[in-house]
Amino acid sequence: MSKQQKSVDDYLQDGIYGAKETLPDERRKYLGTIRERIEFVLYQNQVREESVYPEIKQAAKENHDLKMFLNGNMNYRFYSKYIQLADEHKLPYTVVSNKEHNAEYGLVLAHSDAVEKADIEIPKRKNVKEKKEKPSFFKRLFG
Repeated sequence: MSKQQKSVDDYLQDGIYGAKETLPDERRKYLGTIRERIEFVLYQNQVREESVYPEIKQAAKENHDLKMFLNGNMNYRFYSKYIQLADEHKLPYTVVSNKEHNAEYGLVLAHSDAVEKADIEIPKRKNVKEKKEKPSFFKRLFG
C-alpha cells in the first residue's frame, strides 16, 4: 500500500509542479539536449552568417544519427539554410523557442546517445559577412 501511495503522491506532484527533468539548466543552454551528446554548436552570430559552416555540412553528411536543434528566438531567415541542410541529409531537426530564456547558441548538432566530445565549439570565421537582423514591423512602427 505504501508503494501505491508513493506513486499517487508522485503523480500529484508531477501534476502540480510538472514532470521532473534532468539537468534543466544544461537543457536550456543547449536548446533541449545535454552537453554529453553534442557534436557541434554554433553561436547565434555564427548562424546569422551568409553561408553554412563546412564543419556542420560535413558532420551532417557523415553522421545520420544526429539531430539538429535550432534557436527559434532567432529570425527564420537566419537558420533556414540549416533546415535545408537537414532536409538534404535527412536529419531530424527541432526549432526550440523558449520565451523565458534566449540561449546563446543558435544551432546545436547532437547525437541521441552520449559521445563526450571535448571540443564542441566551432571557431568564428574571419572576414565573413554577418546578416543584420532587421527590426520587426512593430519595432519600427512603435520603437
